[in-house]
Order: sequence, then C-alpha cells, then structure tokens
Amino acid sequence: PKRPLLKIGSGILYTFIGLVLFLTGVNVGFMPAGNFLGSELAGGDYQWTLIPLGMLLGFFIVAAEPAVSVLKQQVEDITEGHISGKVLGLNLSIGVAISVGLSMLRVVTGISIWYMVLPGYAIALLLTFFVSPLFTAIAFDSGSVASGPLTATFLLPFAVGATQAIGGNVLTDAFGIVAMVAMTPLITIQILGVVYRVKSARISKNVSNVYQENAIIDYSQENTIVDYSQE
Repeated sequence: PKRPLLKIGSGILYTFIGLVLFLTGVNVGFMPAGNFLGSELAGGDYQWTLIPLGMLLGFFIVAAEPAVSVLKQQVEDITEGHISGKVLGLNLSIGVAISVGLSMLRVVTGISIWYMVLPGYAIALLLTFFVSPLFTAIAFDSGSVASGPLTATFLLPFAVGATQAIGGNVLTDAFGIVAMVAMTPLITIQILGVVYRVKSARISKNVSNVYQENAIIDYSQENTIVDYSQE
C-alpha cells in the first residue's frame, strides 16, 4: 500500500532532518557553550562553586531529554497513572543532580571514579532485594535514558572545560560523568520504590485487601491498591 510507505518515508525524512539540525546545534552551540561555561567557572577563585552549580545544571537538563519524556509517559500509561510521571521525573532530576555534583567533586579534588562507582552500583544492586521488580526495571531504564544526548553533548564538555581550567587530568577527572549520570537514577528510583512499598504496607493494615508483592498504590484515591502481580 502506498499510504503506509509514504508515512514511513516521511518519518525517515523528518528523522534525518532532525538529526542534521541536532548535530549542527551540538557542534555549533552545545559543546562550545558547555566547555566555555566549565572553564570560566573553574578559572576563578571559587572552584568549589562548580559542585552546586553543576548539580543545578544536572537537575534541569534531564527534564529536556527527549527519552526521559517518553519514559515518563510510558510508565504513567502502563500503570494507569498510579506512578506519576512528575514524581518519576523529580526523582530522575535529583539523581542526575547528585551524579553531576559528585562528578564536579572529582574534577576539583581528583578523586578516583572507582570510589564512587563501586559503592554506587553495590547500593543499587542491594536495593533490588527490597523493591518491586517493576521499580527495578524502571530504575535501570531510567539510568539509560538519563544519560542521553544532552548529557553527552553539554555536561561532558562542561566537565572537560572545568578540568582544563583547573589543570587536572582530563582523561581521569572529566570523563566518567556519563557513567555517573547512568548510575544514580538506579538508586533514586529504587528508593522511590521502597517508599511506595512502605506506604503500601501501611495502608494495607487499614483495608481488607492483603498487600502482595508488586502492588502499586494510587495516591490520588485514598486507600486504593492496584495489584500488577497478576498481569
């Protein structure tokens, strides 16, 4: 049929044009801006300001990630709104803010990334034993989408510029920020899962329904439990 082929062709064309515009913007604007901002902030007398300012950038930049918007919408649709996209986005922003702050701490002090990555992933794996598999799956997907194109094209040049201004080793101090961004949502989203589980257990004491694993609470309606374990 011609109509589906035309739709596919137009979609490919739009995708190509979008990629060209995006890559042009990255090379002309995002990367130079990130590098310049990082070098200017680190070149002054108050290098420690990189940490709070980096956290602020990380908090807001994740909201602009296209993949994050898709993930929030998918989670909200699949769970019929019982897991709010706003709550998920807020926890993602907090996670990315923490990761960028830790990365800026590495830039300023030269701490090895191993001292952050190993404990971070150990905590993330430990949390998998205490949360619903649903939240574990969402957490690992969140880590992937948070470390998207905006992170790689702005935050990485930001860290490189800051490291060069300080006089540190770019290869060991600047690189690794994307890995940090991918790690922290694993922790924050699973902590959200722990909160949901605790509140589920608390509410189940006041209602006749018995709490089961993988139950998600709809907080828009008091004392309502939606069980996804049977699906």
